Amino acid sequence: MYASSRDTIFALASGLGKSAVGVFRISGPACSAALAAVAPGAKFPARRTVLRTVRHPRTLEPIDRALITRFEAPSSFTGEEVVELSVTGGRAVISATARALAIVPGLRPAEPGEFAWRAFVNGKLDLSEVEGLADLVDAETEAQRRQAQRIAGGALRRECEAIRATLISAMAMIEAQIDFSDVEDAENLTLNTVKRAARTARDRIDRALAGANAAERLREGFVVVIAGPPNVGKSTLMNALAGRDVAITSPFAGTTRDLIEVLLDLRGYPVVLVDTAGIREAEDPVEREGVNRALRRAKHADLTLWLDDQDGSLPPFAEGQALAVRTKIDLPESRSASARSPFAISAKTGEGVDKLLDAIGDLAEERLSSSEPAVLTLERHRQAFQEARESLSSVLAPEASEPELVAEDLRRSAAALDRVVGRIGVEDVLGEIFSRLCIGK
Repeated sequence: MYASSRDTIFALASGLGKSAVGVFRISGPACSAALAAVAPGAKFPARRTVLRTVRHPRTLEPIDRALITRFEAPSSFTGEEVVELSVTGGRAVISATARALAIVPGLRPAEPGEFAWRAFVNGKLDLSEVEGLADLVDAETEAQRRQAQRIAGGALRRECEAIRATLISAMAMIEAQIDFSDVEDAENLTLNTVKRAARTARDRIDRALAGANAAERLREGFVVVIAGPPNVGKSTLMNALAGRDVAITSPFAGTTRDLIEVLLDLRGYPVVLVDTAGIREAEDPVEREGVNRALRRAKHADLTLWLDDQDGSLPPFAEGQALAVRTKIDLPESRSASARSPFAISAKTGEGVDKLLDAIGDLAEERLSSSEPAVLTLERHRQAFQEARESLSSVLAPEASEPELVAEDLRRSAAALDRVVGRIGVEDVLGEIFSRLCIGK
């Protein structure tokens, strides 16, 4: 998937753009040679940060004063020898440092996710921790950060190991029955004992699966579709909730043709607002496609806000969770009817918007939180745990009595958990997982 792991790679590990500090990461066997080239004559004790001048390796022209830290293998992020250069974060300094490293013999720029790949290969991270790291990079709200940090910190790995330990114990008991069935002491290793262990493992899997839906939704965001007839204030509400002009507003019907999305951080939870085309019978083919997209998006949304400046009732096609919202209550003709609607707003003046926002926040928090700390954040995790559960259900079936078949089902269950952390059978997903990471990871 990547070039030779014997190469020494480097990349900017901090973000692009002007900043106080820019951090370059170098990993591989030529780290010491790279330091000798860009900071000649200096000493770099392991795990100690020193201040040295970084120079062009050919002209020896000074580039910047940098904080340099060297990590010896295997006590580093990648498990290899690693060097981190912290230079001034100006664009010119970053560019000059990158050019200097690029001409050092034996160094090459890293590919996206290559540092994490080396950490995975060298046993510093398992596959679930890499996925958590990618989610941590992508996290945009506090709840997403907490969930990603939990997975990157090994919560899923520890859960898999705990369940797997129970399965290994059960496998040892059933193998003893198979191999030593003629030994008197083997009578104590009954099938009921094995099934009790399998039931314990399945119960733990069930608890993990119970929080999977909330965890996956937290990654993707709570989707709120703003729908309704043309010219009822959908785009105005979108702008009011987002706190900025993200949608064009106009007194003319049919202004919005396509879906417009914006992410809102609400109580630390990610809420995706979707502005849609006005729902009506349209003759224009472009507007008609916009209406069809609006209907499809509303059908699969977590919540639909149906805006109406008339009676405020929900349309017959509204599926799932929906709130009827009476709009334009700043107008005299609308205010008299607004008392009949639980949510009556004026996106123009802001009246009633806070109440609506609180309702959205309550529903998002309810849907995206779970009683148990979530560990299954991806569909890949859920499928593996579901496969492990199905194998244990076969073990627990009343007719399950053949030791050889029970042992095979236990092995299948353990193998499904091993795929989660990357011990076996994950070659087909490795490229997709590591490509989600940035260059410096």
